[in-house]
Amino acid sequence: MWLSSFRGGVHPDGFKELSTQHPIGHVPLPPKLYVPVRQHTGSASIPLVKPGERVLKGQLIGKAGSGLSAPIHAPTSGIVEDVRPVTAAHPSGHSCTAVIIDVDGLDTPIETNTVDDPFSLTREELADRIFDAGIVGMGGAAFPAAVKLNSATKREIDTLIINGGECEPYLTADDFLMRERANGIVEGSKIIRYIIGAKKVVVAIEDNKREAIASMKEATKQYDYIEVKTVPTRYPMGSAKQMIHAVTGKEVPAGGRSSDVGVLMHNVATAYAIHQCLAEGMPLISRIVTVSGGSVVEPRNVEALIGTPIEHLIAQCGGTKSDVSRIILGGPMMGQIMPSMEVPLIKGAAGVLVLENNEITQPSPSPCIRCGRCLNACPMGLVPLEMANHSKANDFDGAKEFGLSDCILCGSCSFVCPSHIPLVQYFQYAKGMLNHQRLDEQHVERTKQLSEARRLRQEKEAAAKAAAKAAKANKRKKTPKKAAAKSAVGE
Repeated sequence: MWLSSFRGGVHPDGFKELSTQHPIGHVPLPPKLYVPVRQHTGSASIPLVKPGERVLKGQLIGKAGSGLSAPIHAPTSGIVEDVRPVTAAHPSGHSCTAVIIDVDGLDTPIETNTVDDPFSLTREELADRIFDAGIVGMGGAAFPAAVKLNSATKREIDTLIINGGECEPYLTADDFLMRERANGIVEGSKIIRYIIGAKKVVVAIEDNKREAIASMKEATKQYDYIEVKTVPTRYPMGSAKQMIHAVTGKEVPAGGRSSDVGVLMHNVATAYAIHQCLAEGMPLISRIVTVSGGSVVEPRNVEALIGTPIEHLIAQCGGTKSDVSRIILGGPMMGQIMPSMEVPLIKGAAGVLVLENNEITQPSPSPCIRCGRCLNACPMGLVPLEMANHSKANDFDGAKEFGLSDCILCGSCSFVCPSHIPLVQYFQYAKGMLNHQRLDEQHVERTKQLSEARRLRQEKEAAAKAAAKAAKANKRKKTPKKAAAKSAVGE
């Protein structure tokens, strides 16, 4: 049983049964891979390869950029066709730089460096290996995992939560990962626990995943410090703050982190990726993804290489059987609407949904009727309508005063709104604009710092020139006197 639950939340129709009829499948190698240099939180990776260069499976093709970032690797062997912009996995349809690989079909790997006993390494060495493997949060946030682990080592962590909630409708990738690869998740969890020094591990799973619960309990029965705990099926249970409250009863403070209450959380797929990188020596080059939706002929979960065009994924699931109304990368609640099937699979995408007309409701918004449903549904206890009003008026500071920074963009408020007001879209807009403002401010501050550094450098150079000039003048003044003195001695 669960300890407690969280306020708010909604119960959208599941549609998970669509993709639960088959075991995890494997996607054949596509003709080309499009590996974006930015598919994680932070700065883009810096490409290390050039057109015409041959790469091997698992080879580093992009080093981490400055600040928060993560490296990227070649998912298979082939020839680099180009490093150029491609359609980004973003609803804007804008482009992003990607390494394009002509797949040679040989799947030739680099020489791997496996670890038989990960606990023989220091915590720092393990974190470095996880960083070098390009592992990021696989639940959607895509935050570099090693950064999260390193920051947790500086805090006292009592509980590690392995998140198997998967509350998004349609998605079953984590469910099937737990069903079929439970031992790998457990091994990865043990490594994370060792790195952060947690006392106990809780694998939290929504109570609608009976097979996954049974599989994880079987895999963890020999470890007294690992507990499999069921939590209620309610969206957005998979969100960090809501899951932590449901499992521990603790509330992460506004603007705070889970480590502030002695908890760290990682997704089950992240734990599995950590196990893979150490046991198999391979970086993060593939993931389990749900391909589903009413338009897909044979919905199922597949293991696919990062950079695979989603068109190829859909084709391996029988293609489409009806007109496609919407393509979503992720889940229907928090996922992003894609401009086309040309976009590539990225590390943080757990789902590719191809929806029919009858799966989408797009009624026109009408004026707010002040029913208060958005207030009751918000799991963060915010006032969605007030945030939306300030966002529409471009009063972003006003939106922040009503809690915009704490909004997790779950879409619960939009889901229950009888007036069909696109509340979450306003919040996404406001957060995007605030981020642009923050970047602009950073740019201005950086420009000021560079200008100040240039001024100081010029002053230093001018002072050095003046000192050199003065020294030369002094030398010229002294030279005639010496000559005159020598002349006098000669006489």
